Amino acid sequence: MPTKNVKSNAPAPKQAGNPEGKGANGFLLDWYQSRPRGVVAKPQPQVLAELFTSMLALTAVFKYRPVVGKSNYLYWINDEWSLSLIAPEEWSDERREGFAGKMVLQKDMTWTITPSDNLAEKKSVSGALRRFYDAFADTLDSDRALEEILPFYVQSMPYYQRLFASALSQSLHATVILGGQAATPCRNWIRLLPSAPLLCLR
Repeated sequence: MPTKNVKSNAPAPKQAGNPEGKGANGFLLDWYQSRPRGVVAKPQPQVLAELFTSMLALTAVFKYRPVVGKSNYLYWINDEWSLSLIAPEEWSDERREGFAGKMVLQKDMTWTITPSDNLAEKKSVSGALRRFYDAFADTLDSDRALEEILPFYVQSMPYYQRLFASALSQSLHATVILGGQAATPCRNWIRLLPSAPLLCLR
């Protein structure tokens, strides 16, 4: 009687994943797809505006992998920023009232925004944006270089936010090097900030 092949019938051992529940292959694919592409030198005001807008996107709550070129919608709901694939006209009145703008991930891993037409009239949203702007300005109140304060790895961030924050940091680090802006103290950058947060979004 032939011996039963126990080994072939045994369940394969489970592969260890990372703490976020992403397997090694999934993580490597996400990492590859989030690599900055087409990075170029940019004027300093554009670098600042893209950093501001990108950090606004990455501060938001979202549980999906953003795709380059696809529309995402930023809302201020229940005292937090939220990024969604659902457009405001598809949501409730409450959601529409919290709509801040349409955001798009660019191939260099920076984010752009098209603000809501009546954003300035939405007091709760514009107030939240003002607070975010003030915190952003406080971050720049430093003698450190801009590339030293970029969020290369923030452990407290959820998986996708952390992944795309790292990609953003790689992108902007390369941008300031290409533009000859490396080692410029943050306080030199802060002088280029517009006086109002809404101007950062345009």
